[in-house]
Amino acid sequence: MPKILIIEDEEAVRENILDLLEAENFETLAAANGRIGVDLAISEIPDLILCDLMMPEIDGYGVLTALRQDPSTATIPFIFLTAKSGKSDFRQGMDMGADDYITKPFTRAELLSAITNRLEKYATLKRYLSPPTVINSLSPKMQMLEISLHRAIKQHKFQEFEIYYQPIVDIASGKIVAVESLLRWQSPELGMIYPTEFIPLAESTGLIVPLGKWVLKRVCQQIKSWRDAGIYSLIVAVNLSVMEFNQPDLIQKIVNLIAINGLEPHYLELELTESMIMQDVNSAIATMKKLQSLGVKIAIDDFGTGYNSLIYLKTLPINTLKIDRYFIHNVTKDPQKSAITKGLIQMAHNLNLDVVAEGVETEAELAFLRQYNCNYMQGFLFSRPLAVAEFENFLLTNKCLYV
Repeated sequence: MPKILIIEDEEAVRENILDLLEAENFETLAAANGRIGVDLAISEIPDLILCDLMMPEIDGYGVLTALRQDPSTATIPFIFLTAKSGKSDFRQGMDMGADDYITKPFTRAELLSAITNRLEKYATLKRYLSPPTVINSLSPKMQMLEISLHRAIKQHKFQEFEIYYQPIVDIASGKIVAVESLLRWQSPELGMIYPTEFIPLAESTGLIVPLGKWVLKRVCQQIKSWRDAGIYSLIVAVNLSVMEFNQPDLIQKIVNLIAINGLEPHYLELELTESMIMQDVNSAIATMKKLQSLGVKIAIDDFGTGYNSLIYLKTLPINTLKIDRYFIHNVTKDPQKSAITKGLIQMAHNLNLDVVAEGVETEAELAFLRQYNCNYMQGFLFSRPLAVAEFENFLLTNKCLYV
């Protein structure tokens, strides 16, 4: 994954950004002031730099000036983090060579969007505008990844992909009540590739549409297979990308899959992200209502990472709210995470929504969720994502969460 350097003198802000990026599997470096930041950038050559504007000794402008003067760091994408909002401040930074600004306070979605956009544009520039010596300096694995992904999907070699299933457990009873489907890719050239590596590439190239269509088809077939085997009560969740969600034939595609497989629609749950919904709230709500009218369940994934969606939550046609793993990690030790998680659980219950806590890894985190009546948990404490055969063995052995 890309390496990101955070230069921020406020420890709380720096630690929150580190937690967020590490939860997204980015490799991270941190500097508590501009001088350390410049040294780290030159020695480590990160893929992107996030830098606070106002710092003692060397401020953000000074950091940017130093890095743009050094050939080894001159082209690294640079994003300012600032509480200033004046156009003159923005213009000064952009004139000096900054790539973007993020104004504090910012949401997780805003930060990740800015990072993703800069990394994608930087990669494109390096591929198409740089001399061969720079192109060849790109990771051979990343070059091969893009070539292999195009080949696999364009040639319909979907047998290279496999869907894993991670159990979702009822905290009160300890029983498995649902699963989330998660994609894995066994590339002949590169071996096992995890979603954090190939999904962003699939989304940026549009390949996510045929890939997502295949996933949805396979999941519906799996639901039918389990139903035929006598497993009736299992809800199966599928993640939709923003491109899939906005496809004009999405509703008809799901209608056809339900009919072909003879499914009871309420056993299929579609997971949408906050940022996806917030791009066009009215359009998203219209599509969600159509899906719910079919009987399909709707969940908001990674909830709690944005602000705008809170004011819309009571109007969103959803069944389930999934609390992002960022808030669950160390929830018993972090007062802010604790307060937010308790508030989200209570708010969801007041709106008659089910709540799933993602990324539960410790007994302490589970005890916290049990204390505050969270409905369901998902995470390595109970099980990692499993291949179909392994998951079916879980079911056959009646594996339960300790209550």
